[in-house]
Amino acid sequence: MKLPLTVPTSSVARNALVLIAVVASGAALYWLRDILTPLAMAIFLMIMIDGVKRAIETRTPVPSRFAGTAALILVVLGFLLSIWIIVDGAAGFFTDASGVSANIGPRLDQIIHDASALVGVADPPTLQDLIAGIDVRGWLTQAAMQAQGVASGAFFVMVYLGFLLASQAGFRKKIVAMFPERGARNEAMEVFNRVRGGVEGYLWVQAVTGAMICLVAWILMRAVGLQNAEFWTFVIFIVGFIPVLGGAIAGCAPPLFALVQFESYWPALILLIGLQVLLFVVGNMIQPRMQGDNQNIDPVVVLLALALWGKMWGVPGMFLSTPLAVMAMAILAEFKGSRWIAVLLSGDGEPYAPRKSDPRAEQKRKSWFNFLKGRGKRSHEKGGKED
Repeated sequence: MKLPLTVPTSSVARNALVLIAVVASGAALYWLRDILTPLAMAIFLMIMIDGVKRAIETRTPVPSRFAGTAALILVVLGFLLSIWIIVDGAAGFFTDASGVSANIGPRLDQIIHDASALVGVADPPTLQDLIAGIDVRGWLTQAAMQAQGVASGAFFVMVYLGFLLASQAGFRKKIVAMFPERGARNEAMEVFNRVRGGVEGYLWVQAVTGAMICLVAWILMRAVGLQNAEFWTFVIFIVGFIPVLGGAIAGCAPPLFALVQFESYWPALILLIGLQVLLFVVGNMIQPRMQGDNQNIDPVVVLLALALWGKMWGVPGMFLSTPLAVMAMAILAEFKGSRWIAVLLSGDGEPYAPRKSDPRAEQKRKSWFNFLKGRGKRSHEKGGKED
């Protein structure tokens, strides 16, 4: 008989402490979700601002001194415009839905009758029988109020973003103070750049592929005559940032409402087939080629991250689940004791696969390090610290 493995006491104690720390951290994240959710959104907005700034510097004739201001204006206006479209569109949609409820009820009854006839049910139930005891109007009103509550959350995101941008000026000094040695400082900046690159790559791929999906989806919805096609197009773009669930919502929601709007089933069938084919092509052919090494995460981890962060932070957690998993994998890969976790999180066993060098990125990295080096020398001359 094979003897069981013996684990040293020190390893057992360390693993127990790690488990307790993980549970305590999860409880703290859940308890402080009202505070941390807008902070996390503000951090990702700041990452987007930095990425847009560098894109403006390298791809437009805008002077470098104005690139930061232009990026800030673009990202903030885009964020506020998105919130306005969600609030106004959701409120208007639910208002219209409640206004034509007299037509929705008979249409749903007809759908139930036709579906029952296909399976041989002689006396099918009506919609009122199925939803007896459920306040549908109240549920729709509550959903609209929750959508409007996004506006209050956007205010706190803007407040956090303002303070983060104000504290960015002292970030370089903090880096020099935290890592006086050049080697440790360079290694810390490599980790930061890897995390930032992974998050920016994920956001860029999702935005580009989402725009492709929205263009074709809008054409399909306009072709069949679906009402509020522009609102549904924007919803498809936004939910595209939610893994797994985003595709399900984008592919099923417009066809379901087409069933209610039209007397015929053909518009809903056209939308269903067209959107499913579109999502399959983009999700399995275009998106993997664009992702490259930016999202080297196991699909099971993506699903678990979606469930975990959705449970703790709700809908904002679903949006941030994959970027947070990318950040966790990049950070855990830097420490010998936690690298095995990063390996499990990765898709191919390499938490950060080697990428092709970008001359412009390399030049920017060297300029950044040289700037920090000069800042450290000046600190050494003033306070006697050694760079």
